[in-house]
Formats: sequence, C-alpha cells, structure tokens
Amino acid sequence: MATAGLPFDDRDGFIWYDGRLVPWRDAKLHVLTHALHYASCVFEGERVYNGKVFRLDDHNQRLINSAKILGFEVPASLDDLTRATQEVVSSNNIVDGYVRPVAWRGAEMMGVSAQASTIHLALAAWDWPAYFSPEARAKGIRMKWAKWARPAPHTAPTQAKAAGLYMICTMSKHDAEAEGYDDALMVDWRGQLAEATGANIFLVINGELHTPTPDCFLNGITRQTVIGLAKSRGIKVIERAIMPEELAKADEVFLTGSAAEVTPVGEIVGAHGHYRFTPAAICRLMWEDFDRLVGKSVQASAA
Repeated sequence: MATAGLPFDDRDGFIWYDGRLVPWRDAKLHVLTHALHYASCVFEGERVYNGKVFRLDDHNQRLINSAKILGFEVPASLDDLTRATQEVVSSNNIVDGYVRPVAWRGAEMMGVSAQASTIHLALAAWDWPAYFSPEARAKGIRMKWAKWARPAPHTAPTQAKAAGLYMICTMSKHDAEAEGYDDALMVDWRGQLAEATGANIFLVINGELHTPTPDCFLNGITRQTVIGLAKSRGIKVIERAIMPEELAKADEVFLTGSAAEVTPVGEIVGAHGHYRFTPAAICRLMWEDFDRLVGKSVQASAA
C-alpha cells in the first residue's frame, strides 16, 4: 500500500492490536493511557526485506527483555509475536517495509505507580523507503553534535528500547535538521562517543573498525550483524571507549541501524569538533555485504 506522506492515524490497512487484526484507523488508545504520561512503553523497529523480517527472533526477544527491565511482561510469547508479525505483514501486503511492535501500560491507573494497569501489545507494518537518500549514502550524511548526552546506566534503563529514552533523540534530530543536517551525534555522560539518534557508529582507523562499547546505549541488532560481516572478511573490530577527538584519526565513518542500515558519514560539526570523511572501500564493503545478506540489490545501493 502506498503510504508516503500519509498521517499515521489515517491509513488503509490493518494493525495487530491485543490479539487480533483491527482496521488501521480503529487502533486507538485513551488520552489518559499511562504510557503517554509516564513513558511506560517499549518498542522495536524491524525491517522487512522481500516479505521477511530481518532477525525477527532477536527483535522479539529484545522487546520482551525491554519490558522486563521496565517491570512488566509483554502479553505474548516469542511464537505469538512471530505469528502476529506474519499476520500484520501479510494483511498489509508489505514486501519491503518496516514493522513497529509496541507494548505499553494502559489507562487503569493514573499516577507514577501503575502496577495494576493492563499491558497492551500492538504491531503495525508499512512500506518503508531508504532512511537516507541514495545521494546521501554515496557522499555520506552530514551530522551535528547533539547538546544532549546519553545518560549513565544507573540513571536510566539504558539497555531497554524504551520510549522515554528517545525524547533527547527527537530533540537532537530536530535541532540538527533545523540547521540543514541529516542527523545528530551524541556523546555519553562521560564525554565519550556514543551513538546517533537512532543508529550506532563505526570508525575506520588504519583499516580496522572501532566502535563505542554499548554500555549506556543499545547494542544494535544491525550493529551486531555488521560486526559479524566485518570479522568474516578478516577486518579487525575493536569495541572500546572512544573520545570525540579520535574522529580525527578516522578515514571513514558509518552508522548502522534497522532504519539507517549501513550509512556513511561525510561530515560532523559542532561543539566537539568539525570532521570530514569520504566514504571509501570499507564503507562500501559493509553496505554491499549487508545488502547482499538481506537480499537487496547491491548494484542499486552502491550507485
């Protein structure tokens, strides 16, 4: 179904909602839903390639784990989630697209404490083009340093894919886009390099891949995939603490994520320094290997 430019509450199709498919426009919740006020919500972002969700079991397990970190249980097993995903992808005729599972506390209680609230689960799927344009991928996206930092693990549930943790991502990306940039890059509470607003980061230094240790942000599923692809090519991967000024040593930089896939970075500007990069051999290898793995046209991606 063609969805470009349509608001997300006014589309044709179906959403899997609390155990059954409902018409897209009927998948609603109350204004006093706890998740809306207190961010008691976890979610996933999953890519569909040729009708199949990439690493579906890993995404579903992370959804379940995220909910446990927030103190509730997703009302579905791994098998239930698989079946629901297949239903929503099939019912919406998605071939290449995106799936958004989300679990949240309902409206039975209004206040910080909400143990008796019903846990709801929904899955939506829609067509999804490239997150960044082919031109941006070829040249590398332009990024601005975010003024917000990733919080310490003892101050937030940083290993959960939880809605509340994305507030500073939205603010940072809005700020970057307002100045003509594609995305924002965050440091953590220690001043170390962390991640983009929805993607992990890799630096190519002397032919090796260096990537920040995910101790206060998600160890992305695409990140894990790319690490495996690099190692299979004999490329050394080093996970470590990285300071922003070490970007000066990097020949290439790229992002990884379910939405971003593998996207080179061409420029980073702002408070932590101004750096420029040219996507080259390793960026190309990683995005071609990833595209090949998920069944995309490598030639079209590399153009």
